[in-house]
Amino acid sequence: MSKLYYGFLLAISTLLPSIQLLAQEIIGTVQDHKGLPIENATILLENTAIGAKTDAQGSFRLAATDAAKSTLLIRAIGYQPLKQILSQEQYSSNTIFVLQEDNLNLNEVVVSATRYGIDRQKAPVIVNVLSPKLFNATQSVAMSETLNYQPGVRVENNCQNCGFTQVRLNGLEGAYSQILINSRAVFSALNSVYGLDQIPTSMIDRIEVVRSGGSALFGANAIAGTINIITKDPVENDWSIKSTNSLIGGKSWDNTLDFNTSYVDNDLKTGATFYGMHRDRQPYDANDDGFSEITKLRNTTFGTKAFFKPSEYNKITLDMSVLDEYRRGGDQMNLAPHFTDVTEQLRTNSLIGGLTYDQYSKDWKQKISIYASAQKSNRESYYGGLGGNRTAADSLTAANAYGNTKDIAYVGGIQYTYNWDTDVLTGGVEFNGNNTKDEIPGYNRLIDQKTKNIGTYVQYEWNIIPSFKTLIGARYDYTHVDGKYTLGTFNRSSDKNFGNFSPRLTVLYDIIEGVQFRGGYARGFRAPQAFNEDMHVTSIGGKQVFVLIGENLKTEYSNAYTGSFNFTKNFGSTQTSLLIEGFLTNLNNQFTTVLTSENTDIVLEEMRNGEGAKVYGSNIELNIAPSSQLTIQAGGTIQRAVYNKEQLIYEGQSAEDNVWTKRYVRTPNAYGYLNTNYRPTKAFAIDVTGVYTGRMLVPYIPAGGDMIIKEAPNFVELNLRLGYTITTKKEFSIELFGGVQNIFNAYQKDFDRGALRDSQYIYGPSRPRTITFGIKLGHFH
Repeated sequence: MSKLYYGFLLAISTLLPSIQLLAQEIIGTVQDHKGLPIENATILLENTAIGAKTDAQGSFRLAATDAAKSTLLIRAIGYQPLKQILSQEQYSSNTIFVLQEDNLNLNEVVVSATRYGIDRQKAPVIVNVLSPKLFNATQSVAMSETLNYQPGVRVENNCQNCGFTQVRLNGLEGAYSQILINSRAVFSALNSVYGLDQIPTSMIDRIEVVRSGGSALFGANAIAGTINIITKDPVENDWSIKSTNSLIGGKSWDNTLDFNTSYVDNDLKTGATFYGMHRDRQPYDANDDGFSEITKLRNTTFGTKAFFKPSEYNKITLDMSVLDEYRRGGDQMNLAPHFTDVTEQLRTNSLIGGLTYDQYSKDWKQKISIYASAQKSNRESYYGGLGGNRTAADSLTAANAYGNTKDIAYVGGIQYTYNWDTDVLTGGVEFNGNNTKDEIPGYNRLIDQKTKNIGTYVQYEWNIIPSFKTLIGARYDYTHVDGKYTLGTFNRSSDKNFGNFSPRLTVLYDIIEGVQFRGGYARGFRAPQAFNEDMHVTSIGGKQVFVLIGENLKTEYSNAYTGSFNFTKNFGSTQTSLLIEGFLTNLNNQFTTVLTSENTDIVLEEMRNGEGAKVYGSNIELNIAPSSQLTIQAGGTIQRAVYNKEQLIYEGQSAEDNVWTKRYVRTPNAYGYLNTNYRPTKAFAIDVTGVYTGRMLVPYIPAGGDMIIKEAPNFVELNLRLGYTITTKKEFSIELFGGVQNIFNAYQKDFDRGALRDSQYIYGPSRPRTITFGIKLGHFH
């Protein structure tokens, strides 16, 4: 009996350390570098489903199933992730884990690369993010004012009369980019004409930019890339009101009032955010000829985004926005449009909304999303004037320049995602359509176009080894275009079906810690149809310029290639990142517009197929953050955009008057940006930002003459903003801010003049030296 007893005690004493080991807990506290607790940090035990979150004191507890091999992964929003192998001494003792701030936002979650959330550094596709911090630094009140601050992205103004803007990605025109709202393609060609000015920064949580081909995921028109506008989510209870006042060129006021407020229920099952903006801008005449270079503008926007969680595993999200805008450019703003020499006037009302239902499986590995979004716009337009004359006949003709546009875009689909421990499978079906009717009876101008598209896509993220992953995807689109296009005596029609297969392959290789290589290929297409420039009318020499789709247009195809190296490293507390990217996009049957002079009443630009083109170059981006007090971001693009053969862009009365070019016009070979944020104290902030625009070719048509090509000079646009925040109590702050945009007044000096001006001859920065000041108050960060 005694032998059995002592044997039992010996077995217990042998197993006891293991039992104690299994029973141990990991106890710790997560803090920042200042020793302050970090709440809601996520702690995961590597290669297990065991996890925890920190409380308000930064503390956590979780069980250790195999303490001798435990590795903790700690993440928190706004901080760099921490991976740490635990020593035996750290069990059952309160270990302090210190997270460094992610001042460059290199570890935030993005959705535009893969159509599901993924860490930026782990995404096989480069995603650049524009945040509210940048919106404040650049004193931007609308989306168009902030997009320049990313490599490969440039916003340009294309009309001296109405301020039509478009964004170019890697040198390609706006029609080559897909603009998304909350990942939905409801931003139609009509919206793209003036929509960049209509979306206020107060409604935007972030803008995700993916350069180069993305059509394998998002369909047509993503040849140059995608710009995904993510509206603000209700995250916590906060509110703010801001008044921004700008004096343009010392004589024209631009006043904006915007607000944002969010509410989240205590159980986190419901929440809503509301935002709005009212903007009133006076016209600006740069050369005192009585004609505006910057339009008169009134814009009112209101919207909301709300969610409801019936349970832990599903979520319903609703977003809706109403945009109402009036803009007018030209002369004699106090007269009815048809009594002026030149007027371009637009009244636009848009309603944009979407509904999404997300369902997760109980193990969180599977997700099904069902969504539907739509946009409806009405636009009343006037493109005309007397052209400097005052005869009764001219007045009658001018009165016929009124038009009306109705536009509806819609998208609906279902997406399925399965997430293994390492790999992710995504697939879906999406249907979208766009009905546009743009009519100006006085010119017998009609665009009556209906497009329908059904796309199916599949994508597999394959993590072959821990340091190497690939993203393999493809999308098949079946598109039907039914269009009637009339201009004067010209008639065109299209009733065609197009099927297109768009594959996509990207790879990510972690060469060593902090050094990554990304490479990719994507194929895209654009079906023959009316694009954003077709919805815009400008004037040259007192005549209206119309774009008309050509006969027998073929589908345009693209093959895009990218390769990049990304270096990230911390030097003590200094966080750094360097990106060097090369890109090449080959275009086949590219759409080009040829301006003709054969009609005496109007100026016609006809869309035709070219004989091929290519855009190639490199993007460079350097980010340095010594601390949360100072961040420096700079980037630039060096590129070439050329046709394979000399391209006709102007067809004169005789062959001698024709204009040919090998280079793309309005596309500089070099451009870049600077964004420096310095906060010497918690309350005081200094922001210095800037944009560089290199030399480029710009067409110019003098009154009564033929087109000539000019080379525009380069510009350096520097901006300064100062802000001081007064915190009166925990949930209420006041910020006073002011600054100067375009400090050195780098602005076009040779605008065309008078009623017969070429309003397309415009380049360079969008505004002259502008003084800005304002106030913001509320509960904000």
